[in-house]
Amino acid sequence: MIKRDIEKLLRIYARSFRAVAVIGPRQSGKTTLVKMAFPKKTYVSLENTDERLFASEDPRGFLNRYKKNGAIIDEAQRVPVLFNYMQQILDETKKEGLFILTGSNNFLLQESITQSLAGRIGIIDLLPLTYNEIRDINGRDLSTSELLLRGSYPELYDKGKKKEFWYQSYIRTYVERDVKQLRNIDNTITFNKFLKLCSGRIGQQLNVSALSNECGVDVKTVNSWLGILQSSYIITLLQPHYENFNKRAVKTSKLYFVDTGLACALLGIGNESELRKSYFKGALFENYMVMECMKKKYNSGSAVSFYYWRNNKGVEVDLLIDKAGKLRPVEMKSSQTFSEDFTKSIKQWNNFSGQKGGYIIFDGDSYFVRSDGFKIMNWRKFFEVIKL
Repeated sequence: MIKRDIEKLLRIYARSFRAVAVIGPRQSGKTTLVKMAFPKKTYVSLENTDERLFASEDPRGFLNRYKKNGAIIDEAQRVPVLFNYMQQILDETKKEGLFILTGSNNFLLQESITQSLAGRIGIIDLLPLTYNEIRDINGRDLSTSELLLRGSYPELYDKGKKKEFWYQSYIRTYVERDVKQLRNIDNTITFNKFLKLCSGRIGQQLNVSALSNECGVDVKTVNSWLGILQSSYIITLLQPHYENFNKRAVKTSKLYFVDTGLACALLGIGNESELRKSYFKGALFENYMVMECMKKKYNSGSAVSFYYWRNNKGVEVDLLIDKAGKLRPVEMKSSQTFSEDFTKSIKQWNNFSGQKGGYIIFDGDSYFVRSDGFKIMNWRKFFEVIKL
């Protein structure tokens, strides 16, 4: 089993809340994590038809089995009515960490929690493996290209699954199960087309009208489908930072995939040679870096926020790390050779913000700190030294 960085945070939450929910993409390792962290707790999965039927028809009886010692309830959002009855049990108990819930559908789980368990439950996001976790499994560094192509899902590393077949199955299962659970989408062919169109917009500003025109569905449907992709942890949207720069800054979100391996599969990029030649190489690298930052945030429980910045003349800083109001700009380049041009965007942002320097992370081996405040380093080094 894979030791996850977030386990320490999970244990802290279990000592602080009467229930804890671990949510994240399907196959991100939620079940394995909670079983490792709480080996003495009874495990029950609502993917099991019999258990789901029992929980639906007799929620009080279902929960009373675990009233004393609690339980791990997997895919809890499958039976929303459970949360109403769980509220009473949690109100009557003095035990922390009584119920550990998992779910791969953020929208349904959050909706149930908000209605019934607000203030009684702590919520943790488990994303796929971090670079450090992958390195620990393999016992060696993987090349950047290999990481981008294979992605970060645990089964591709601890079970050695072939990524080509694994992602085909993942996409099909996702569309046929998770999507239909959220919305009754009959035209799965159009939704698959929409999914592929989104993969071609990695690292770009979200243009809903363009997606609507290319996919042949109305804007309202596009917004609904984007919500589905976010709720099921397929994509994430990076918000722009425009405070104090209202007249100059763009206010449209940028789109990223939670996993670059899935994005590569949708883009038809199958090997390192195709990746090197691909128009999307730089965007996929940027995507991987943004998601590593988000994983680091979630795994530590940090309150840090992430943004990007772009002005109306097209000058863009890939990432702004906002920690307690202090902004740190980061520029990301897939090149193995440093160029002074890499600093241009941050320099222009510094002119607006009145700050100095920033981070340039790239795929080369150099590491140096300049007198003008710029820190230039390999992306792996960046994740060793950055404090979120």
